[in-house]
Amino acid sequence: MTAAGLIAAHVRVPCSTSNLGAGYDTIGLALDRYLDVTFEPGSKDGLVLEREGTLASLSEDDGPDIVATTFQDALKREGVMPHGLLRLTSAIPISRGLGSSSAAVLAGFDLARAVRGEPRADDETFKAALKHEGHGDNAAPSLYGGLRAVATTADGTVVFPLELSESIGFAYAAPAMKLRTHAARSALPAKVPHKVAAGSLGRVAALIRGLAEGRPELIRIGVKDELHVPYRLPMIPNAGAAMSAAIDAGAWAVTISGAGSGLIALSEPEKSVDIAEAMRLILSAGVDDPECVGFAVCPDHEGLRRL
Repeated sequence: MTAAGLIAAHVRVPCSTSNLGAGYDTIGLALDRYLDVTFEPGSKDGLVLEREGTLASLSEDDGPDIVATTFQDALKREGVMPHGLLRLTSAIPISRGLGSSSAAVLAGFDLARAVRGEPRADDETFKAALKHEGHGDNAAPSLYGGLRAVATTADGTVVFPLELSESIGFAYAAPAMKLRTHAARSALPAKVPHKVAAGSLGRVAALIRGLAEGRPELIRIGVKDELHVPYRLPMIPNAGAAMSAAIDAGAWAVTISGAGSGLIALSEPEKSVDIAEAMRLILSAGVDDPECVGFAVCPDHEGLRRL
């Protein structure tokens, strides 16, 4: 197949928050901040990359572009060298706990199919993200939408939906600092006591029921964690104070979003905006930095879509 056979395409992928406290590496929720990726075929040699929004500040020091690399590699496996314009526009904070890299892999892989006029192949798309990330709790909700759980079995990773009450609101805030997933994982112990592991199972059960029924008392139990939060929280400046500010503003519970550096709070929906701002003010430490963000977010129930 030649590059001339490619068509214009547009893919949109929502961000995701994962773990949600005790749901470490198993539970994720798609949220309404998006990565938009478009391809316009051209006659000139090579692929021209344009990045806007939160991606505009990325440089060569940040490494190869994940969307572009995934897109090109998928096409090369089909014997295609793309020529044209690849435009990326994102509202997802980078490396701050909203699954930006998972969204990038999903977008690049599905776009490579879309420009060849091929239908979606979500199983293959998920496997591509799983291979890149090593865990599927961000990729699953971003691809399929809503609240999703992933379970690792001898036959592979199984993805399934979980119920989510409409009575729950979500507030997100993050400092300007980025926290790479590799660094956040390196902070975790190689082993935990049996008592800690068993206690975590009970909290996951409370988390699932609390999210399904919108029950604050169960959500508070489920968001508490001993597997990853205690080790990552010290890596985020002012995180403890920001979590306290969220509770004072009406949050039921607060935890690290993904691997950090962002925080996610759960509350009544009408309090989300104030909670996000309360966390942002603490995380900014009095510095007027536009990279320090705070905003209310809503669940996205559709996941990846072609526009």
